[in-house]
Amino acid sequence: MNTILDIITELGGRLAMAQPKELAVGNIVRRFLKVIREVKHGEHETRRTEMKTSFSSTTLLGEDEEEGFDEDEEEEDEDEDEEDIGKISKSTSSASSQVGSLNDRSPTTTTNTNTNTKSSMFRLLANTGPKKDERKNNANLKPYIIQEINEEIIADLECIYNGIADQAIDHIHANEVIMTIGKSRTVEKFLRRAAEHRKFQVIVAETSPTYQGHAMAKALSAAGIDTTVIVDSAIFAAMPRVNKVVLSAHAVLANGGLVSVTGSHLLAAAAKHHATPVLVCTALYKLSPLFAYDADAFNVTVAPNSVLGFQQGSLVDTVAVSNPYYDYVAPGLVSLFVHNLGSAPPTYVYRLINDNYDPEDTTL
Repeated sequence: MNTILDIITELGGRLAMAQPKELAVGNIVRRFLKVIREVKHGEHETRRTEMKTSFSSTTLLGEDEEEGFDEDEEEEDEDEDEEDIGKISKSTSSASSQVGSLNDRSPTTTTNTNTNTKSSMFRLLANTGPKKDERKNNANLKPYIIQEINEEIIADLECIYNGIADQAIDHIHANEVIMTIGKSRTVEKFLRRAAEHRKFQVIVAETSPTYQGHAMAKALSAAGIDTTVIVDSAIFAAMPRVNKVVLSAHAVLANGGLVSVTGSHLLAAAAKHHATPVLVCTALYKLSPLFAYDADAFNVTVAPNSVLGFQQGSLVDTVAVSNPYYDYVAPGLVSLFVHNLGSAPPTYVYRLINDNYDPEDTTL
C-alpha cells in the first residue's frame, strides 16, 4: 500500500510541476491519496478489532478450563477425606492420606501446567495469526479503493454544477441587481437556475482584453435574463445599484483567498467599499492547501500580443506591457463561498481542506 501511495505522490508532483498555476491538478491527486489512506486505515482498524476479539475469546476460554480443573481437584480432595476417616489407625490414615495427596496432586499440577501452556499458545496464535494474512488483505483492498473513488470523487465531479445551482434560490431574490465578470459555466448555471423562479437583472463586466463577458452576457440573455454589458472601468460607478456580486474561482487557497479571472479584485474591492456582499461559486476540488504567502505569485500574466501587437515593433521596444489573466482576491473581500455541498465563509475553508485532504499530502 505504501508503494502505491509513493507512486501516486511522485506522479502527482510531476503533473503539478508541469503546470504550477493549475492548482486543481494537485488537488485531485491529493483527493485520491486521501481516499487510499482512508481505505488503508479502515482495514487496519478492522484487523485490530478482530485481534482484540480473538484475544478476549481466547483468554475467556483459558479461564474456563482452569476453573474446571480447580473444581475437579476440590471434589477429589473431599473423597479422599471421607476415605481417611473410615480407616482404623490414625498413623496409617495419615500416611495413606499423605501418599494419596501426593499421588493425586501431582497429576493436577501437571494438568494446570498443560492448561497454562495451552492458553499461552492460544494467545500466541491470536497475536501472530492476522499478521500472516496481511499481504492477502492488502491485495483485497483494490476493489474497495475503486468503489470509494467512484462514490466520492467521480460522483462529486458529476454533480458539481447541479449542487451549486440548487442553492441559487437561497441567495438571489426577486428584483435584485447582480453583477458578475468573465465567462463561467458554474456562475451561468447558478444564475439560470435562479431565473427559473425569480426575475432579476444581471450586469456583466466585459473582461478586457479577452472579452469573456460578451459570451457570458449572450448566454444569459438567451436564457431570458435581463442582461447588461459594461466596460471594466465602469464597475465602480455601477456598484451602488448592485445588490450582490457573484464571482467564479479558478482556485481557492487555504487562507480563504481565491484566484479568479482578471478584474475580479477590482470588482470585489468596489463591492467592499459599497458594503455589497460577494458570493463565490466554486467546487470543492478547487480548494487548495497552499497559502498565499506572496499574493503577487497568483497574479498570473500572459503574453501581451492581444493588447499590443508585435507588428508595432517601434512601440513594443519602448514600452513594457502587462496582460494579467488571473487576479488574487483576499479573503477579506469575500462574504461567502457556495460549493457543491453547501456554503461556508472564508474562515471555514481550512476545515473543508482538512476534510478533503490528508496533512501528509500537502506537499507533493
